[in-house]
Amino acid sequence: MSTANPTIPARPNMPNAALRAALDIAAARLESDPAAALEAAEVALRQAPGLPPALFVAGQALRHLGRPGEACTRLEAIGGGARRPPMVLWELAQAASEAARHEAAVAALEDLTRQQPGVASGWFLLASELRKAGRDDNAWRADLSAVHAASRDAELLAAATDMNAGKLDDAEAKLAARAARLPDDPVGTRMQGELAWRRGNMTEALRLVERAVTLAPGFDLARDFLVRLLMQVNRLPDALVHAEMLARSPVGGSAADLVLASVLVRLGDQERARAIYERMLEAQPEQPLLWQNLGHVLKTLGEQGEAIAAYRTAVTQQPTLGEAWWSLANLKTVKLEGEDIARMEAALARLEGEGGRDEDVFHLHFSLGKAYEDAGDIARSFDHYDKGNRLRRSLVRYDPDLLAAEANAAALTFSSAFIAGMGEGGCPADDPIFIVGLPRSGSTLVEQILSSHSAIEGTMELSELMVIAARLQSRIDEGEFASFEAMVRSLGPAERLRLGEEYIERTRVHRKADRPRFTDKMPNNWQHVGLIRLILPNAKIVDARRHPMSCCFSGWKQHFARGQTFTYDLGEIGRYYRDYVRLMAHYDAAAPGAVHRVIYESMVADQEGETRRLLDYLGLPFEEGCLEFHRNTRAVRTASSEQVRQPIYTDAVEHWKAFAPWLGPLEAALGDVATSYPEVPAPLRL
Repeated sequence: MSTANPTIPARPNMPNAALRAALDIAAARLESDPAAALEAAEVALRQAPGLPPALFVAGQALRHLGRPGEACTRLEAIGGGARRPPMVLWELAQAASEAARHEAAVAALEDLTRQQPGVASGWFLLASELRKAGRDDNAWRADLSAVHAASRDAELLAAATDMNAGKLDDAEAKLAARAARLPDDPVGTRMQGELAWRRGNMTEALRLVERAVTLAPGFDLARDFLVRLLMQVNRLPDALVHAEMLARSPVGGSAADLVLASVLVRLGDQERARAIYERMLEAQPEQPLLWQNLGHVLKTLGEQGEAIAAYRTAVTQQPTLGEAWWSLANLKTVKLEGEDIARMEAALARLEGEGGRDEDVFHLHFSLGKAYEDAGDIARSFDHYDKGNRLRRSLVRYDPDLLAAEANAAALTFSSAFIAGMGEGGCPADDPIFIVGLPRSGSTLVEQILSSHSAIEGTMELSELMVIAARLQSRIDEGEFASFEAMVRSLGPAERLRLGEEYIERTRVHRKADRPRFTDKMPNNWQHVGLIRLILPNAKIVDARRHPMSCCFSGWKQHFARGQTFTYDLGEIGRYYRDYVRLMAHYDAAAPGAVHRVIYESMVADQEGETRRLLDYLGLPFEEGCLEFHRNTRAVRTASSEQVRQPIYTDAVEHWKAFAPWLGPLEAALGDVATSYPEVPAPLRL
């Protein structure tokens, strides 16, 4: 590891001016002519045997000449032991390292860091040598000490101040200057990675942060950041590797365990995540957030009674924990009444009076909306739903005009002539079954029916296709292509094959059963049906559709953990539904039969008939188990997780009508899409 030298004090006094001048000249020639420097040092030693400055120059010269063992001999002859000058200890450590005398290097660096504990470079080199000596735990601690020392580095502090103040150019200049001088500095490298992330350059951010943890494997804060970056780009297997390494840190503790559990949840390994939460709660039971997280896992696993108990423990310990209240309300089969409503109202008043977290406030509004809805107080229910949605909308970024433009661009591009003209290409795998549409459209019911078939594995809402689509869109945003159509036309057979194979490979981690087909229930993939046809031509696409008033209202009153930013305004969700219907109608015309539509109300009315038609589209034989989907014990992460563990029912079909007096903005936005349902209005079929 190339790092900066520790602070070097002035040399001891020389015996005479001539020797001092000769050694100064020799030291100046170390890089350009180490042999001459060595000869000058030897001359000085013949005149003054054991002279420390001469031994030091000789040691440096020998190391430059590739003779580190001899360099160690000369440097070790300098007296003082552990009190040798830092410059001598530093040189001795590097010579011993090059000579593969790692314990000797460790000893020198331990002496050095005792003298200069605030110099990060000494700790980093010590960590490297300890690792070579097989002392990994000690190495990890040395890296952590190095990071602690670097936290007081004035140069890094100045760059951090600029970054936090939004002065990214100033921070970049400072960090670039430091990197030119110290190219292998782990802390500076991590900060450059953070800067790239703040600028939105995820590729560069990942490269730099990965390099930081390679330089200093015990740099826990950098590895934690790396895990979060990897999760953002959906590189979940890589995130798991680093999360497991972080959990092995000698000082990792509960924070590292939480990071690991979050990765496991994303990967669908709920049982292992559950074990982590339960172990942590055994040690520290007074942790409301842990109880909440455990409740999420138990709910996904179908352990409803235990999930309720976990959520109730969380809100007992912290009554203002809005997400835990919402998690209880969101179980659908739980009704919050009487005392619960009073406790939530008190918590909300306290939060609003004290300026509490917006997240807790809007979660409590959604929870109270559900509670009053269950109690039949529709006006009060709507008021809370409305307040929760308005607050949530103020905190998210969503541009309905941009969504409409992207949907129009896709429709204009993927004409029947264009699809035919692109010819064959893409990955021939027929594994994926994409279930698209809107949230709360009955898609979880469709997924549960399909995953009850012996040939189909139900996974979850996978983001892999959206990651690929976003990467392609960035090529337009960055100016590589002038339009969406130009970008799509550039995708030749080889690149389409590669993209399809990338999707199959990236989703492999979510497949736990030995079944030939699997579902991807990301509803937003309706925007990318054209891309699916290009890169996975044999994949099946199922469009789950529900009455627009029912579907949109249900989505509006449902707070989603992440994504679905279009759902927090009645007018915007209505526009979104229209854009969805328009684009799907276009695909129906451009590629007839490519998409199979499941109308929720038809499935409720004739489950067997609709299930048989769905399986015929997939080319699979009918199985009775599909009609008993509620017996399926697979983990379900969506808002309908409890509903699909019951036989099919009709209660929700027209539930929205109780709120009809307040839904004017939604009706106006939907227009004839609502009145024509399930048919598509003529203007949208053009």
